[in-house]
Amino acid sequence: MLILFYTFFIIGLFGFGGGYGMLSLIQHEVVKSHHWLSSAEFTNIVAISQMTPGPIGINSATYCGYTAMYNATGNHWIGIAGSIIATSALVLPSFVLMILISRLFLKHMQSPLVQDVFKMLRPAVVGLLAAATLLLCNEENFSSPTADLYHFIVSLSIFLVTFVSIKFFRINPIKMIGVAALAGLVFFLLVPMA
Repeated sequence: MLILFYTFFIIGLFGFGGGYGMLSLIQHEVVKSHHWLSSAEFTNIVAISQMTPGPIGINSATYCGYTAMYNATGNHWIGIAGSIIATSALVLPSFVLMILISRLFLKHMQSPLVQDVFKMLRPAVVGLLAAATLLLCNEENFSSPTADLYHFIVSLSIFLVTFVSIKFFRINPIKMIGVAALAGLVFFLLVPMA
């Protein structure tokens, strides 16, 4: 449990860019470094985290903490303790830093040094968000041309239509999520390809 706390504390400390920026860090630690979860389990956790209310980074930490501890012990209560530890560890650095720097930040918000620091952080945030996007473009979500061509083409088409509709036609993202979900149901449940 100490390793779980340390891992999510470090993610919380260096996870710039909000929840989506943290996803690639969480995935790297829990799937690749510690092997607490499989790639498919992490993808499912991201999907559940997007559907539940609250920030996706915190939701992911909660579900990852539970799954990691439950997979290790098979005990539901230890899984719940893991979710509390992971969530607390992720939030703790931000909480402490905000208390420490809130007064200084408000006092020096317009100083050139502070503005320069924010300018330097912007590319890192864009990189973390791009990494989170690429993380979700995996075989569990899109399949692959060699594994299941129908699934791959339909998934990619839904993604591209949704992206173009939001980016260029300025359609409300919430409406497009509903349309994409309906399209997924039609293409994968009602018109399955053998």
